[in-house]
Amino acid sequence: MQITIKIKLEPTKEQIRLLQAIMKEYIRVVNQIVDDFVEADAILKYTSKTVVAELSSAVKNQAIQDARSVFKKYKKNIRANDKLKPKEQKEVKVPILKKPVAIWNNQNYSLKENSLSFPVLVNNESNRVKVNAVLTDYQRERLTGKLGSLRIAQKSGKYIAQIAVQMEASETTGNQPMGVDLGLKIPAVAVTQDGKTKFFGNGRQNKFIKRKHRSVRRKLGKLKKLKAIKKLHDKEQRWMKDQDHKISRRIVNFAKENNVAVIRMERLTNIRNTARTSRKNEKNLHTWSFYRLAQYIEYKALILGIQVEYVNPKHTSQKCPNCGELNKANDRKYKCGCGFKGHRDRVGALNIISATVIDGK
Repeated sequence: MQITIKIKLEPTKEQIRLLQAIMKEYIRVVNQIVDDFVEADAILKYTSKTVVAELSSAVKNQAIQDARSVFKKYKKNIRANDKLKPKEQKEVKVPILKKPVAIWNNQNYSLKENSLSFPVLVNNESNRVKVNAVLTDYQRERLTGKLGSLRIAQKSGKYIAQIAVQMEASETTGNQPMGVDLGLKIPAVAVTQDGKTKFFGNGRQNKFIKRKHRSVRRKLGKLKKLKAIKKLHDKEQRWMKDQDHKISRRIVNFAKENNVAVIRMERLTNIRNTARTSRKNEKNLHTWSFYRLAQYIEYKALILGIQVEYVNPKHTSQKCPNCGELNKANDRKYKCGCGFKGHRDRVGALNIISATVIDGK
């Protein structure tokens, strides 16, 4: 299982100048090679010796690999577009990388204590530079796995190192399944097989934050302040990701405390096209990332040796866990003729435990 560790860097003024030059040159080289591939309509043979750029050979090789990936994706989009009907076809544009970034493979950088070392080109000579890195105990623990490529990018004026880490999952020690129901009003409800239940997140707060940001963006749109709109959108996305990280961490901790061996969730593919929701919740449904929250739960669970399975979501919120009858809930209140009562989302989580796993297991 692969995860990405993000590390804050504290480069000096001279190191910032070097990083900016490297990232700008890296993007230029990748775009130039992609243009060459497009003109030839084939992947040409490039090596670090044939690529003319103010980059070390290690970074040149990574740029060639990135250019190949971009070109392959471009050709794949063309083939998919050609299969469409003439009226449905659209112009397929050549991807152009814009955000400054630079990538080194795992053989060309090292991370020791609080410093990150990687090669740069100075006066046509390759030299290693050491940049201060701010590491937390959590990050140090995760960096014990097999390290992959290093990616350095700039975000909001700060330099961030992203390191891919191949983690080995711990052995499963639990002995019971747990169902997790994801939603809008209540982001997540978890129920173990022995009946222990916990509600996670604050749906009202989430919707308030999103309405607030939509209102401000609407006003900025009338004023034609496009940069401010993008900045506000990025801020909202950071907040949403932070909420998903916190909720997923609490869910996995709850599973560990209750000796859970497997977490089951609904496979919410095409939920935006199939789910019925009120008009006031429609915008939230189309902007909230259920997939991201599920992915966060999955990778955090796998690290602890807890397996994750996805089940068929059909009737999970309508089926009575006691007798199997289908009933529609009245808002959040679920009631069956057999006498069973409960919260609708808790009913969904209970049914998820015993629902059919998508892969047939």
